[in-house]
Amino acid sequence: MYKLFLKIATRYLLKNKLYSFINIFGLAIGIASFVLIMLYVNYEHSYDKFKGSDHVYRVYMDYLEGDKYVPGDAEAYIASGPALKAEFPEIQDFVRFRRLNDLVVLRDNYPYDNIVGSLADSEYFDVLDHGLVKGDVETALKEPYSIVLSTLLAKKIFGDMDPIGKALKIAGDDTVSFTVTGVMDNSGRNTHIKNDLLVSFKTFYSWKVFEGDWKYTWNQNVYYTYLKLAENSDVQLLNQKVMNFRPKGFEFQEKHHLEPIEDIHLYSNKPFEAEANGSGSSVRLLAIIAFITLVLSWMNYMNLSSSKSLERAKEIGIRKVVGAQKTQLVLQFLLESALLNGIAVILSLLAAYLLLPSFNAFVEQDLGLDGKQLKGLLPYFGILVMGATLAAFYPAFILSRYNPAKALKGKVQSSRSGLTFRKGLIVCQFIATIALLTGTFVANKQIHYLKNRPIGANLNQIVALSGQVFDREKDSLFHQDINIFINELKNSPYVSNVTGASTYPGDDFLEINSSVGLTFPNGHTDEKHIWYHYAARPEYFEVMEMDFVAGEAFKETARGFSNNIVINEKMAHFMGIDDMQSLIGKTIRFGESDWPISGVVKDYNHFGMKSPVVPLIIRHYKETDNILVKFNEKALTSAGMDKALAEFNKIWLVIFPQSTYNYSFLDEQFEALYKKDRKFSRAFQIFTILAILIASMGLFGLTSYTVVQRKKEIGIRKVNGATIAQILSLLNKDFVKWVGLAFVMAVPISWYAMDQWLEGFAYKTSISWWIFALAGLTALAIALITVSWQSFQAAVANPVDSLRTE
Repeated sequence: MYKLFLKIATRYLLKNKLYSFINIFGLAIGIASFVLIMLYVNYEHSYDKFKGSDHVYRVYMDYLEGDKYVPGDAEAYIASGPALKAEFPEIQDFVRFRRLNDLVVLRDNYPYDNIVGSLADSEYFDVLDHGLVKGDVETALKEPYSIVLSTLLAKKIFGDMDPIGKALKIAGDDTVSFTVTGVMDNSGRNTHIKNDLLVSFKTFYSWKVFEGDWKYTWNQNVYYTYLKLAENSDVQLLNQKVMNFRPKGFEFQEKHHLEPIEDIHLYSNKPFEAEANGSGSSVRLLAIIAFITLVLSWMNYMNLSSSKSLERAKEIGIRKVVGAQKTQLVLQFLLESALLNGIAVILSLLAAYLLLPSFNAFVEQDLGLDGKQLKGLLPYFGILVMGATLAAFYPAFILSRYNPAKALKGKVQSSRSGLTFRKGLIVCQFIATIALLTGTFVANKQIHYLKNRPIGANLNQIVALSGQVFDREKDSLFHQDINIFINELKNSPYVSNVTGASTYPGDDFLEINSSVGLTFPNGHTDEKHIWYHYAARPEYFEVMEMDFVAGEAFKETARGFSNNIVINEKMAHFMGIDDMQSLIGKTIRFGESDWPISGVVKDYNHFGMKSPVVPLIIRHYKETDNILVKFNEKALTSAGMDKALAEFNKIWLVIFPQSTYNYSFLDEQFEALYKKDRKFSRAFQIFTILAILIASMGLFGLTSYTVVQRKKEIGIRKVNGATIAQILSLLNKDFVKWVGLAFVMAVPISWYAMDQWLEGFAYKTSISWWIFALAGLTALAIALITVSWQSFQAAVANPVDSLRTE
């Protein structure tokens, strides 16, 4: 029996090629899109998931803003972990990190650069459930000057040699050696805090690199702190107790706060995050798009199958007359559905496999359809099976219930409830289409807004040069050589101007300093609010084309630097002063020193458009972390740029032969802050197009069968004088009504979704009325274009052909 059912199903699908193609292709697109998106969604949700990760929490600080506390930095104090563990028995252990960025590791004086590491407590392996490939987790980070390497870095430095016990040095202090005590394999772990190497935390207390920080306990929050809680701990109660905790003997305005380590990557976007985190709202919207695309393909199947059922009425009647049972008919149609869906699933997985390299390049990840990834998709395959089964049952139920007498007489018609259901499916498709189009337009508008909104500085044609010099300290001789390098650059035919700064707009958040405690010119002291500061040379403002609202840049002294500062407008408002000119020459006190204000610069976005402008102080110093070079017109050709960069490299290596050398363009670094948002926008566009394609295919198929059913009606109308325009209006007016109804329902849904997404931006575009109008008109145009071709074919057909069979 089943063999016969399979044969009949195969013949039916082959006979109805258009119907089969639309359904199979639509389902394949929907499933392939769903699989690719959910691979990425699973990847984003896999960050910091390990055995016991649900008991690990990060400590961050809340700051007092006026009379309320607001989330502050992602970092805490060096004493936070030990103090909290000693205070609360629910805390079993803690681990602290202090970031060591842009490290240069030396082996026999050969440099390995661009390395990111951290100081880490020996409890690292217990709290974060991370083992070692080589070495002993109990002792690897126990002693000072112990170092643990990642497998990739160990391979890079030592090749196939066993690194345990080998000595390494770190540029900046080559007077001490570090002993390799372990190798960790973190290549397969997704984490928000990545490390190429770990240095034992005990090293901090004797390593002269941190000599100036040894005295700080509750007044320097530059440490990422993670707590491991006991099982069955009441986290909410503990968090409340932690927030109320105050260290004894210290003026402490902040509050400690706990957040799950599993939530950090997608739901934390604080200042001084260890890495650029993802966006939970963007991932959630992509997952919604995946389900919408899949549901649209199921809707197509249900709509086409139930519409097609009218053509099979006589077949059903004959089968029932010769003794076919209802259950047999249901099994027959379910087998057809299973065959169709099975082909679609095979094609979708093949498409997903073939498209995966391009998709990986798009999302810049290394996703795969291996056992681990497929295992993560198993819950979704359950949804696929359940959805496909439900989608198949509706047409099978419709077909099996036809009255055989009416079916054989050709009097079977769609019931009112059936028509209402199919119309409802079409309206749902248009709701999804309009919502996705609205989302695409809003995302594009937001990215365009961010890209073109003035940031208060001109980053174009500026390159940042930096490097680690490891054969000398940053003494007076070093600064003299830096000045020689800057003067050589100024003499270059490709250079307009040169300056130096410790950081710049678009640079890593960790490169700027944050502080609390500031005495205003009127003598008032603020110990509650955070503000930021960095150092620069006087030419910095000219190179960056920043405008002054009062005063001027730093005043040069005989020493080449001074204690002059430039503040931004936000800092002036922070101090409650609106008359910028009155601040010039006044003194601010912080860091146990007085700092005269030489100028007030217009506000600019140092951290990108996702963060608001913050109070800033720019100190005058002969800073050398980054040499900022402004190109002239001669360097703007590709050949000129290559020659200029080669010349800069040559000059650097002549002056600093024992060093590394790097360069980066400021405009590219600033735009990189929105890389994930641009990728999200493009992903939104691609999968919206696919969803619209699926909906259009369904409309095309549905229109085909609608025209067939109304063929004789159209012929009669034409014989009675109906024009082509009237026939087109007759066939298309229902779709216009359905689009209108879908538009009314889609507007509030899409507005709410995109308004929530825009909340992640400090500076956001408006959701203009024309976006909804454009989305509605686009959906209407898609619908009319899809159905008009079929309608036109029916309208121009010879009515004699359609009436001949009467």
